[in-house]
Amino acid sequence: MTPSRRRPSPARRRLLDAAATRFYAHGIAATGIDAIVADASVAKMSLYNNFSSKADLVHAYLTERHAEWLALYARRRADADSPTARVLAVFDAYRDHAELAYDHGFRGCGLLNAAAELPADDPGREAVRRHKEEVEQIMHDELAHLVVDDEAARLAEHLSFLLEGAMARAGLEGGPDRLTHARTLAETLLSALPQDAP
Repeated sequence: MTPSRRRPSPARRRLLDAAATRFYAHGIAATGIDAIVADASVAKMSLYNNFSSKADLVHAYLTERHAEWLALYARRRADADSPTARVLAVFDAYRDHAELAYDHGFRGCGLLNAAAELPADDPGREAVRRHKEEVEQIMHDELAHLVVDDEAARLAEHLSFLLEGAMARAGLEGGPDRLTHARTLAETLLSALPQDAP
């Protein structure tokens, strides 16, 4: 069992919370282990008892960011009563993520920010790619209830580009307005589709 797979401890939780705050606000490369340990108010040995390395901590951070978004989407999806509404719930969950209280302001997608700092062959980049593919697949699966599969794939990719572009601009602007606009554009596009299964 690797250290990152151990049963969660209070020290692990504090370390992950401190790392998440620092990584998002300042970046991975600019965040040292000593700063994380100090923010978490734990002994340095606690870090190495819970994570084998900084890379292991980064991987846990990326995993948690993904799980955090999935939970936001699950809450939005619970109120969605149609394939169209479930696609729009993806946009709503991204906006919800943008509206979370960040200590140093909203800086865009934490996963993409992290991936931009990691070397091309880093497993963290693969984790981010899988997250983005999963988001696109969620949209595809809902669109497949409305249009044939090839069209669902094309539309899911289109909506994914719209969503990610809006997230990038929202991050640069420090607020969710672009995500709100992207949702409106997506809703307009989706309203032209048949609302029954093909």
